[in-house]
Amino acid sequence: MTDTDHPRVPPRCPWAGDDALYQHYHDAEWGRPMLSDTRLFEKICLEGFQSGLSWLTILRKRENFRSAFHGFDIARVAAMGEADIVRLLDDAGIIRHRGKISATINNASRALEIQGEFGSLAAYFWSFEPHPDHRPDDLSWESLRLLAQTDASRALSKDLRKRGFKFVGPTTCYAFMQAMGLVNDHTADCFCRDAVEAERAALVRPTATIAR
Repeated sequence: MTDTDHPRVPPRCPWAGDDALYQHYHDAEWGRPMLSDTRLFEKICLEGFQSGLSWLTILRKRENFRSAFHGFDIARVAAMGEADIVRLLDDAGIIRHRGKISATINNASRALEIQGEFGSLAAYFWSFEPHPDHRPDDLSWESLRLLAQTDASRALSKDLRKRGFKFVGPTTCYAFMQAMGLVNDHTADCFCRDAVEAERAALVRPTATIAR
């Protein structure tokens, strides 16, 4: 039997498991630095919906969420009201949780305020990127799996809550930072780690166009 009979599976972070959708998300999205305000807003909202659930559950419903919330267009979500909440509570394609649906609409209004202050959500979120010296030396799965929150995610959570955001605890914020590339938490042996690191090295960080 030759190697071609058993194609080599690239080493991934163990959390990607054997689900094809999850593996694609791991390979193509997770940890890749993101500057799109729409995608950043989507992710912080979906992380809130994930609270108490698995990300795979949310990922399988992501297109339904996008349909329900106008592609996470921030201004359109901010304009949603009680009638939309009632309608979405009957939408079996998403997580039917009134508090989380209401929080998404609320958070859109708060996101517009951040855009007005910083020029973009990207400039705001990337201002919380931790210094490399504050990142762990041990990049094994055994170590990274225990890293649920950090000083940076606690600072982001505190500031978001002060601004009126909901469902943005420090663990939720750290998952957001991991997914959006503010940190690279692919394990040392993961085949994506070097590619993500190269993207982060090449990234021109956004800066606020209006002072805090």
